[in-house]
Amino acid sequence: MIKMYFSIMLFTCALAFSQEKKEINKSVTGIQAGFIGVDLYNETRISEKISLRSQISFNPSIWGGDLYSRTGFALAPSISIAPKYYYNFDNRVENGRNTKNNAGSFVSLKLEYTPDLFVISNVDNIHVNEMLALIPNWGMRRNFAENFNYELRLGLGLGKIIKGGYNVQVVPEISFKVGYDF
Repeated sequence: MIKMYFSIMLFTCALAFSQEKKEINKSVTGIQAGFIGVDLYNETRISEKISLRSQISFNPSIWGGDLYSRTGFALAPSISIAPKYYYNFDNRVENGRNTKNNAGSFVSLKLEYTPDLFVISNVDNIHVNEMLALIPNWGMRRNFAENFNYELRLGLGLGKIIKGGYNVQVVPEISFKVGYDF
C-alpha cells in the first residue's frame, strides 16, 4: 500500500511540474541565418499568443552572367517590426509538443524599411533604393537541441521605393533560417 501511495504521489508531482505555460515567452532574443540573409531579432510578448518581433536583417543580392564582366554580391541592411499571432500554441501544449522559445505556427504582418545606409559589396559605389514594405506572412518555428531553432516564413506583400518615379510593387518573402536563441 505504501509503495502504491508513493508511486501515485511521485506521478502527480511529476505531472504537475512538467506542465508548460499556455503563453509565449516574455522575451526571446537570437540570431538566424539562411540562404537569404541573416537576422538579429527580439520577440517580446504582448499577450498570451501575440508577440512583437523587431529585427535587423542583412539581405543579400547576387548578379552576374554573360552581360556582366564579373559576378557581383551585395549585402544591405533592413529593419522591421512584426506582430506575430501564434494560433496553435494551446494545441501544442495540450499535445505535449515543445513550445520553448515560442515554437509554434504563426501569422504575422511585417513592416520593413530598407535604408540606404551602407552596402557591403565586391563592387564599388553600390547603393540601394530606400524601400518600405508591408508583408503578411505565415510561418512556423520549431526547436532542436537546447537553444537552436529553425523558422520558415512565407508571404506576399506590397512595397514602395521611397524616391519618386516608382510604382507600388509586389514583394515576396520566402525565408528558411536556422538560428540560436541567447
